[in-house]
Amino acid sequence: MLRTLVIIPTYDERENVGSIVGRVRASVPDADVLVVDDNSPDGTGELADALAATDASVHVLHRTGKEGLGAAYRAGMQWALDAGYDVIVEMDADGSHQPEQLPRLLGAVRSPDSPAGADVVLGSRWVDGGGVVNWPARRRLISRGGSAYSRVALGLPVRDVTGGYRAFTADALERLHYERTESQGYCFQIDMTRRAHDVGLRIVEVPITFVERERGASKMGGGIVVEAMLRVTLWGLAGLPRRFRRHPSPVEPEPAARA
Repeated sequence: MLRTLVIIPTYDERENVGSIVGRVRASVPDADVLVVDDNSPDGTGELADALAATDASVHVLHRTGKEGLGAAYRAGMQWALDAGYDVIVEMDADGSHQPEQLPRLLGAVRSPDSPAGADVVLGSRWVDGGGVVNWPARRRLISRGGSAYSRVALGLPVRDVTGGYRAFTADALERLHYERTESQGYCFQIDMTRRAHDVGLRIVEVPITFVERERGASKMGGGIVVEAMLRVTLWGLAGLPRRFRRHPSPVEPEPAARA
């Protein structure tokens, strides 16, 4: 099996981190977990340390303060590449990304046994077989609208541009130069998608069911939405000449899993 690391950024997720780490370890026992904690005042980092003390496959990266999702993932990805992992997964700590669906994502990743697999696998809410649970209509509208605007503005053949449940090969991360991203909020996900597409990586969308968190507070705020709108607009304008010179490569959705 390819060496796989699941990166879980945390900030004030003490109520959720133990459960999500346990579910990941049960769903993909051969994968390791890296909790990237931004000095959570509620003691999330200390609880993660306790989990790591009893399980050699769980690791913790402590950061000095809250700097945003993008910064946490960049730090985690660098840690993963330095440690020699082959596949790196992004996953939220709040349970909205179900670890039980992770084998589906990993099954679509390029490997020596499956050279036709993808360089980047997106867990998608907006392809056939995907969906969301316990979201109000306003939240659905914001998410679908954000993906649609990003897709059109950037010329991306991806249905779920903003989703954060993803798997990358190590080679893909190096080729798309994740370390050059500057976005701090969920715009980081849009930036990673456009970079992967721009360098010609093979992207596959796999249907997932996104479940709204039951415990703790969402980190989504108005500033995150504004950052995404501004950056996507600027990227779109800057990329117009290149888009007119080439045709986008296809992104292939995985078939929905049978019940």
